[in-house]
Amino acid sequence: MRDFRSSLNKAGVWLRKFMRADEGNTAIVFALASVALMSAGGAGVDMARVVAAKNRMATALDAAALAVGGTSGLSSDALTTMAQQYFDANYRGSNLGTPDPVHVDVEGQRITLSVNGVVSTTLLQAAGVDSMNFTVTNQVLRGMSKLRVALVLDNTGSMADVDATGTSKMAALKTATHQLLTQLQGAAVNPGDVEVSIIPFAREVNVGTASKTATWLDWSDWDAANGTCSRRTYTSKSSCVSHGKTWTPASHDTWNGCVMDRDQDYDTMNTTPTAANVHTLFPAEQSPYCPATLVGLGNDWTALNNKVDAMSPNGNTNQTVGLAWGWQSLTEDVPLSAAALPPDTVQVIILLTDGMNTQNRWSTTQSSIDARTQLACDNIKAAHVQVYTVLVMAGDSDILRSCATDTNKYYALTTAGQIVTTFNAIGTELANLHLTL
Repeated sequence: MRDFRSSLNKAGVWLRKFMRADEGNTAIVFALASVALMSAGGAGVDMARVVAAKNRMATALDAAALAVGGTSGLSSDALTTMAQQYFDANYRGSNLGTPDPVHVDVEGQRITLSVNGVVSTTLLQAAGVDSMNFTVTNQVLRGMSKLRVALVLDNTGSMADVDATGTSKMAALKTATHQLLTQLQGAAVNPGDVEVSIIPFAREVNVGTASKTATWLDWSDWDAANGTCSRRTYTSKSSCVSHGKTWTPASHDTWNGCVMDRDQDYDTMNTTPTAANVHTLFPAEQSPYCPATLVGLGNDWTALNNKVDAMSPNGNTNQTVGLAWGWQSLTEDVPLSAAALPPDTVQVIILLTDGMNTQNRWSTTQSSIDARTQLACDNIKAAHVQVYTVLVMAGDSDILRSCATDTNKYYALTTAGQIVTTFNAIGTELANLHLTL
């Protein structure tokens, strides 16, 4: 721009000298006037080309900013490479102007992108101006919505089955979950930005034996089923007492940590349990197929990964109890007492199962159990929790499609290996950041 102004100034000096001179001729007048006129006219044409090139580069840089701003866990060099790829894919104005490489500067959650451009002049070359330079700058504030993610994972016996490639569903689930945890950990800019719970489920859920003194447990059924009679012939409280004998419940120290569905309709809700209403309490159960203990919401990534390794397939399928405890893990009150929900927090439940409901506390009829699952899903979504559902090697499921927040969050997989790619896709979606440009 300084070169352009200098040329115009020179033309103006020449013209003023000529106008003060007494001698001259028409050819000289025309020649000098042409310099000024061409400079002024050329400025308009070439400036229009600069504006066009700058606008196109700005649009391409916007696309690059959206890409790098929505990606976490990459180094500065990797972000620069990504920005350049998106810029190149969106800039189609090389016939107008030539850009330098995109420069990316990362400072905390602020990402600044810039690119220098140059446009070769046409008419202004007559005035000695061969090119015009400019810079386009863009800035992204990476403001990540906090994430709370409950992984509700099928640990039933059929998860030991293998697909045509010889890959077991449980092995694929472990690999996929480890990778998902890595994605979510990488998405956290600050500790606590992303928190995860893991809820292994079968017919029951395991809350851990450390909860044996919790006031939110109901021991009635457990005490009636686990104990000794003064006459050993009778192995249940009902038969023992009906024969006039004395029933002595077993020590709660022998409990394996399992709990059943709550009384209906609390089985489909996240109502705070209270001793004043026994129906809100969680019934203790001594299931021989008790899954691995759950892990409440947190960001201890080592503990979360260790829990994945501890999962083992056993027992029957009750999606409702898994969903109920996934929701409980996101809830502030007991039993799992999540911390108060920060502003701008997205709550998510990811349910993975490999089959249809087969058994809950009351029934082995699928339609009856499905009705409980549907109620739980409806209540969870009404609480503004996003729900993803993943069905593995079991055809299709209307109940799981309906359970998902929308059809794009329902996945019906035909192989075990697809669990890995599906969890990766979900993790990428969850890790996308909200951008303020």
